Amino acid sequence: MTADPTLATIWAFLIAFAVFAYVVMDGFDLGIGILFPTLRGEERDRAMNSIAPLWDGNETWLVLGGGGLFAAFPLAYAVLMPALYPLIIAMLLGLVFRGVAFEFRWRDPGHRRWWDVAFTAGSLVAALAQGIALGAILQGVKIAGRAYAGGWLDWLSPFSLLTGVSLVAGYALLGACWLIWRTEGEGQAHARRLAGRFGVITLAAIGLVSLATLTLDADYVSRWFAYPDIVFTAAVPLLVAVLAFAFWRALVRKSDVLPFLLALGLFLLSFAGLGISLYPDIVPPGLTILDAAAPAVSQRFMLVGAGVLIPVILAYTGWAYWVFRGKVGAEGYH
Repeated sequence: MTADPTLATIWAFLIAFAVFAYVVMDGFDLGIGILFPTLRGEERDRAMNSIAPLWDGNETWLVLGGGGLFAAFPLAYAVLMPALYPLIIAMLLGLVFRGVAFEFRWRDPGHRRWWDVAFTAGSLVAALAQGIALGAILQGVKIAGRAYAGGWLDWLSPFSLLTGVSLVAGYALLGACWLIWRTEGEGQAHARRLAGRFGVITLAAIGLVSLATLTLDADYVSRWFAYPDIVFTAAVPLLVAVLAFAFWRALVRKSDVLPFLLALGLFLLSFAGLGISLYPDIVPPGLTILDAAAPAVSQRFMLVGAGVLIPVILAYTGWAYWVFRGKVGAEGYH
């Protein structure tokens, strides 16, 4: 049984969509955890209450992305897991710690300070592990035959550390923008100041990671600058500049919703840039989505399930966000 190019491409976009949905939806609550040490008193309680109805549902997309990769591109999954085992374990432990801390800071107020530390540490570790994993994939994974051929610490490099720190800054930006949207008063003003600082750091990080990526592989350079592709790829940095300008104007004008939407736009453009660099590879260098794809009959069967499951997830996610819309007031409730 052979892979089908059309089905393989569809599944690649579905998994990319699931990963981006996770980054968007879990990114801002991880960002709140990263920002937690900068918040004080009632600011912490309001920040926690702003994500309380949403945070665990956001991680549905992580399960969908990982499960989809395993089912639709089993060879890529088999190569990436041993290459990234320490990072995957660190990320999962971080998510467990922050989840436990989220629940127990209310149920065990006598040790709330320690639960707050665990919430911050778990958020930071999870975000850093995700960013380093992204850098490890971009810098290339050693493959021999159909298996991972690298070492236990091949993922660790200056470039992967750069991507790790960059994603932490980006998540902190999303968290600050979320608080601008969902809080008011002095807490909102504080979040606006944090958004300004992390906006600068995130934009600088986007530039540094983009330039550093081009030094990793000649294929990345050709995918960005070869004619006629450059006519389309040039739009990405131009749009980043436009959104960055609009973001600063939104902060100056004290808009509530627009900074969050524009920050999401920066993430979307960064994700598009990642796709330009990688496609058609799923594991660089050289393991393409067609090479790693499951047989067409398997992908076709799973596509039926995905066609039902993804709209359901989108529907209940949208409903949850609609029900818990609006500001978190002084009493700590929507």
